[in-house]
Amino acid sequence: MVSKRLTAFWAFVDLWLLAAGVLSLVMSLVWRAPNLMLNFTLSNADLLAGTILGIFLLVTFAISIFAVVQKNHVTLGLVILNWTLIADAIAVLVIGSMIWFFSLQQRNNYFKIFQAQSDSTRLAIQDKFQCCGYFLQNASDVVYGGFCANQTFVNTLVNPNNTDQFRCVGPITAFTDFTLNNVFTYIYGYMAILILLFLASLCIIHQRLEAERFKKIDSKRGGKGFV
Repeated sequence: MVSKRLTAFWAFVDLWLLAAGVLSLVMSLVWRAPNLMLNFTLSNADLLAGTILGIFLLVTFAISIFAVVQKNHVTLGLVILNWTLIADAIAVLVIGSMIWFFSLQQRNNYFKIFQAQSDSTRLAIQDKFQCCGYFLQNASDVVYGGFCANQTFVNTLVNPNNTDQFRCVGPITAFTDFTLNNVFTYIYGYMAILILLFLASLCIIHQRLEAERFKKIDSKRGGKGFV
């Protein structure tokens, strides 16, 4: 018979798997709503990856429920669950690592993203952070209007002793760094849940097989059991 403590621990970790799946799915959907900096920081590909990961984790949770309610001598469901957990772990590593690697070159990566934005989006970012242009290097880097009213005003912002002053790169990457660090940290955190559930499932498989083996031995002895 499977230990009640082991079953309780398995159920506790399985609920965390459910929570991880719901969190990934909900946040990837919520972050699609109009939001200046979140829409700038996270691409559609990032949000799609979060949605897919959330679905994977929820499907795995459904498989885990099906697997654990099977009779003791049936362990195929738990074996399938563990293979699914391995696939989930690979997905977590791939998605988390992609975001982590992207975060290592934020200044250059988000410069390209900033240049690809519409003038209205760049103007909104400049007004939000009271800055002009990403690097404030030339006129093509600045959208005039709002805080950056005209070239004459922009010229007054250039400080040769502090080249970062009034450049949007600083406040933009401060926001993106905080956001990306939290995203890939949470994603990598899912790995702990997957590993714990994998190990707990192995233990349940072992105990079920052991109980079934003793049951067969007991039946051969006429059902008298061991002294």
